[in-house]
Amino acid sequence: MNKVRIVALLAASVAVIASPAGAEGFFSGNWYVTLGGAGISAPTFEGARDNKFFFSPIISVGRGGAPRFSSRNDNPSFAIYDTDVLRAGIVGKFLPGRDAGDDDALRGLSEVDWGGELGGFADVYVTDWIRARAELRQGIRAHDGLVADIAVDAFTDIAPNLRVSAGPRMTFATSGYTQAYYGVNAAESAASGLSQYDPDGGITSYGAGGAITWDATDKISMSAFTEYKRLAGPVADSSLVQERGSKNQLMFGVSASYKFGVSFD
Repeated sequence: MNKVRIVALLAASVAVIASPAGAEGFFSGNWYVTLGGAGISAPTFEGARDNKFFFSPIISVGRGGAPRFSSRNDNPSFAIYDTDVLRAGIVGKFLPGRDAGDDDALRGLSEVDWGGELGGFADVYVTDWIRARAELRQGIRAHDGLVADIAVDAFTDIAPNLRVSAGPRMTFATSGYTQAYYGVNAAESAASGLSQYDPDGGITSYGAGGAITWDATDKISMSAFTEYKRLAGPVADSSLVQERGSKNQLMFGVSASYKFGVSFD
């Protein structure tokens, strides 16, 4: 599916929801909204050797019902279709800018503008203890590539209100993304001292993550999590990673969120 068709599909979905008849049927019933944030220690940029501490928001909207498993890897999303087995809708991601002020390893490279990614997601609840999630997002402003994240999580309650979860992750990206963040042209090579590099698309990373989540109340949840990522393909081969960074990426953090219901009956 090309970029034009993806944007058209998203626009059509929004148009159906926004129409008077569509809105009345779509928004009826009970919904939930989850808001929160996470404090995370992670590499200063993907591929860096050093870590930094930053804040990440938690935003999710979906139809009410029994609590569903979610992961800190999930980007802010809005569920258009929500059943016991499949949950699908619109997903977005904010991308901060990147420049030499973030890490000395980026000196001599062009600044990457802040921007975002917009696309769709699907959650498949394979069993009552396994969830698979896929996101496909189109870059906006920061890059013009497509990025796909795939994750599978197994989860179980080890005590009342205490859940552990873990599973593998993998990311794919087209050259529009890898060029923006890992390409080094002739001018950048001369300014930075890095070898020239012209990346293609492909698998950019794989790894695994896990979390412990405590439901303090029926509305408030807290968690501690960690994730290891190994850069691969066109990202791992970048001179930025090879000469100044690391293929091994480790992050950990804590989060808290509040979930409340909204009714449109």
